[in-house]
Amino acid sequence: MVNSLDQFISLKEFEPAARTVLPHPVYEYIAGGAGDEITLRENESAFDRIRLWPRVLRNVRTVDPGVSLFGVRFRSPIILAPVAYQKMMHPLGELASVRGAGRAGVPFVVSTNTTTLFEDLAAAATQPLWFQLYFQRERAETKALIQRVEAAGCQGVCVTVDTPVLGTRVRQFRAGFQLPFEMDTPHNQRGGGARGNSDLDRHTPIEWSDIEWLRSVVHSKLWLKGVLHPEDAEQAIRLGVDGIMVSNHGARNLDTTVATIDVLPSICRQVSGRVPVIVDGGIRRGADIVKALARGAAAVMIGRPYVYALAVDGEDGVARSVELLERDFRYAMALVGHASVETLDRTLEWPGENEDA
Repeated sequence: MVNSLDQFISLKEFEPAARTVLPHPVYEYIAGGAGDEITLRENESAFDRIRLWPRVLRNVRTVDPGVSLFGVRFRSPIILAPVAYQKMMHPLGELASVRGAGRAGVPFVVSTNTTTLFEDLAAAATQPLWFQLYFQRERAETKALIQRVEAAGCQGVCVTVDTPVLGTRVRQFRAGFQLPFEMDTPHNQRGGGARGNSDLDRHTPIEWSDIEWLRSVVHSKLWLKGVLHPEDAEQAIRLGVDGIMVSNHGARNLDTTVATIDVLPSICRQVSGRVPVIVDGGIRRGADIVKALARGAAAVMIGRPYVYALAVDGEDGVARSVELLERDFRYAMALVGHASVETLDRTLEWPGENEDA
């Protein structure tokens, strides 16, 4: 625990602080990407290349960063992404994160590899809970898991579609990260491949026929997480999904994959407003959220930043991390001359320097 969270004035400051309190293998698990980590760096640097073109003398006395998803109004477009094994980052794990999300007024997406029962998280939640789904060995097991979390109050199932196998996460493997045998993953008995570095085949590869089946099983909102190609977004919509999550798995699977902010415009053009699109990967500043929403996203997700904050100071850290990012987003909106997220669009970008994927 830190003396005061007031010392943190930007989202990026939580990482070096977390590095001092986390065991080295756990830090490397969180921080590392796949391969040479080209995409890991690119997820952030792609945002840096986008230059904003502000308007002035507009009425920004009152800035509203709120967004609506499926008729529910949230005070900001920030969502906490699914991150596995959170009791390795803090003793209360996901419970601290869900409480922090509640205080910050943002949805929380629970990983299949949660170390806390979904029912316990639902009992503590004051904001919507979604569930990130990895398919289990058999469809019957997957169906039972979906029915369980929906019965507990899950409002959306986010099926990860970009992980037929785990990527080659060099830093994680070299650091010797493994899930302790005494640590339970109650909704995934296989532990997501973290019981040993050589076991990369624990994920169940899925195909479009599985998504068609899943649509018949999921009664809450169904999201596809890990879409990077417009044609895949189109096929997903044809199968009746409720939303698309543009993600490259935090650059943890396939290195040299396109940065999410670069591919976002082409996917949003294809989707053409039929379902909401959420983007994650590399968002660290309020200006990054402005750029994502200007390119068509309905909301954004953050992963590593709030987990670093969790490690630093549990529930309070998570709430502080979202507070800082939301405040920075408000400032960025005012500085580009927009009082509402509904007016953010590509005219905010300096022309000629930003090419779509």
